[in-house]
Amino acid sequence: MDLTGILAITGKPGLYKLLSPTKTGTLVESLLDKKRVPAFAYERISSLKDITMFAEDEDVPLQTIFQNIYKIEEGKECINPKASEKELREYMEKVFPNYDKDRVHISDMRKLFSWYNILLNSNLIDLETESEEQAKEE
Repeated sequence: MDLTGILAITGKPGLYKLLSPTKTGTLVESLLDKKRVPAFAYERISSLKDITMFAEDEDVPLQTIFQNIYKIEEGKECINPKASEKELREYMEKVFPNYDKDRVHISDMRKLFSWYNILLNSNLIDLETESEEQAKEE
């Protein structure tokens, strides 16, 4: 699973696929509705590969958490991000047991589960790790 070209843009819903650079930013395609829109240099754009979640010991990359959810759900969608706070906390405990309960907020969990479902529906989640992907390329 390579999340390098998958972007989260502050203030815009969903996730975006990086298409090409432009003079003022980049051209991206929404994974939700496949519309192409510009993402400007002044917007906060983050690659999912660079995003981590707080854990009790050290931060964990989203890719690892997505793979845990994929294994637990056996390749199916996860909990509805609009579920109650109690249900979300219980589910988070199941898929990421050592998350930092003080620093990971409900809004973070909602975003995590929403992103997982978007990636799953776009066929972008698998159980391959980066080292396996690099070995294939060589």
